[in-house]
Amino acid sequence: MMKPPAASIDDYLSKLPSDQRAALETLRGQIRALAPEAEETISYGLPTFKLKGNLVHFGAAAKHCAFYPGGVVDRFADRLKGFETGKGTIRFQPDAPLPPDLIRDIVEHRVAENERIAAERAARKKR
Repeated sequence: MMKPPAASIDDYLSKLPSDQRAALETLRGQIRALAPEAEETISYGLPTFKLKGNLVHFGAAAKHCAFYPGGVVDRFADRLKGFETGKGTIRFQPDAPLPPDLIRDIVEHRVAENERIAAERAARKKR
């Protein structure tokens, strides 16, 4: 039987082992501080921050935590050495989290990217 999806980020985090919960609560706080106007929600079954569209997601799997900033992973590849990455995924261990300055740069980049895309859409609508 499938587990029901989490109703909120707090609900999602409450179901995790303490080490993963602590690591992801720290990540959540960092994201919230960098994008205080972003809405917290659950999307695709994952804790998500939305700001003019999906900003970033994060989550936990059996053997790691993950940060999902979208298609910007390649842009930060030089700073992600030592972390397992995929196209839009950065995996990390709870006891070896992502550096705060890297989180800052990724989130700020995503905020700017979403702002640019929203402005382009608005400009197209005015035509």
